[in-house]
Amino acid sequence: MRFGRLWGLALFLVPAFYAADKKLPIEQASNELVAISASAFIDKDQIHQELGADLGDDMILVKVNFRPVSDKPVRINLDDFLLVSDKDGQRSQPFAPSQIAGSTTLVVTPQDSKNSGPKTGLTLGGFGIGRTQTNKQTGDSKVETKKSDKEDPLLPILTAKCLPEKETTEEVSGYLYFELSGKLKTKNLEFYYKSSAGRIGLRFQP
Repeated sequence: MRFGRLWGLALFLVPAFYAADKKLPIEQASNELVAISASAFIDKDQIHQELGADLGDDMILVKVNFRPVSDKPVRINLDDFLLVSDKDGQRSQPFAPSQIAGSTTLVVTPQDSKNSGPKTGLTLGGFGIGRTQTNKQTGDSKVETKKSDKEDPLLPILTAKCLPEKETTEEVSGYLYFELSGKLKTKNLEFYYKSSAGRIGLRFQP
């Protein structure tokens, strides 16, 4: 789970607009200011084919086409979008590329390691979590932030293909990167947009 983006299972904390809706339009919707079309990719092979790279477990790729339908400029922000699973109530906002492939790592080091055998633990890459090898923690732990001088090769790929955050009057396309855990299918997913330009919701093809 990556901090600040996976919204969990608390349905009662979510506005009614985000309640499961089987009648949402399929893969395209619009209002008086914007038109949005989107496709979701869950399978790892499909994601690799789209990006030319792997995102890891539990990641979902959504390809978005965003088009203002008036002369009024519309500001695109990643936090305007939300992906919801109607199967179990999970919801996630998209990650920025640096949250998936950032150079900053939070390292947890045990201070009392009687058992020095390696054990799989968690580390924060960017603001996301990745897997690393740590010793068994048997007491107080030291937490420190380390910044790598070596750029993750995935970062420029995700940055180049991400839906840009900007103000626009023209059609814009790009990808959004979400995390939802478990065995989900595209038919379980609902995709929402909410900003000063209004609200839009849609579902995906099974």
